[in-house]
Amino acid sequence: MAFPTDARLYQQARVTLVRAARKRGVQLRQSYVRVGKYAFFKQSRYRVARQLKRARKYTRQLRTFLGRVIRDIKRKLPQPDAQMELLLSRAKRIKQQQYRDANKTYSMHAPEVECIAKGKVHKRHDFGCKGVLVTTSISSWIVGSAAVHGNPYDGATLSDAMQPTSELTGVAPKLVAVDKGFRGTKYHPEGLQVLVAGSRKFQGVSNV
Repeated sequence: MAFPTDARLYQQARVTLVRAARKRGVQLRQSYVRVGKYAFFKQSRYRVARQLKRARKYTRQLRTFLGRVIRDIKRKLPQPDAQMELLLSRAKRIKQQQYRDANKTYSMHAPEVECIAKGKVHKRHDFGCKGVLVTTSISSWIVGSAAVHGNPYDGATLSDAMQPTSELTGVAPKLVAVDKGFRGTKYHPEGLQVLVAGSRKFQGVSNV
């Protein structure tokens, strides 16, 4: 995973396209293997040294190399197969995206990855998708799980977790204990009592 305008992402996309083109017998005008590796090394060294102007120069070079490889493959492979067309579309998206664009791509091999704002000082962002685990209160056995895409509010994932739990165990939960990220009664499923960490009473129906 990489920053949406990061040099490492440009480098990863170019290397992936060059490897795929060689497997299909496409003779590229230039693969930028050596100069791309050199530019990536210089960019990382200048970035560590806080010489940001020089680092941005090599980032632009890597982005230019990626664009040239994309255009070269499109010229020499006008009718690519489905896999190559998918790689080209991902690489084009990586080259064109900007910092404030929506639905950015953070990885060439895993485009479904999403950026999640954690709100913590030591780690402001995380990459992936939200996952919800359901365990029993006594033995801590995992009885349900769900992967939720779209970076929704934590409380809105409670319904997605209850459905696989009922299907797996054959029992519909009546009481659940959750952390403070699940606050907000409008997101709680009907007929379910929810105990939020730090509170002393259940939220939801009252027929215990």
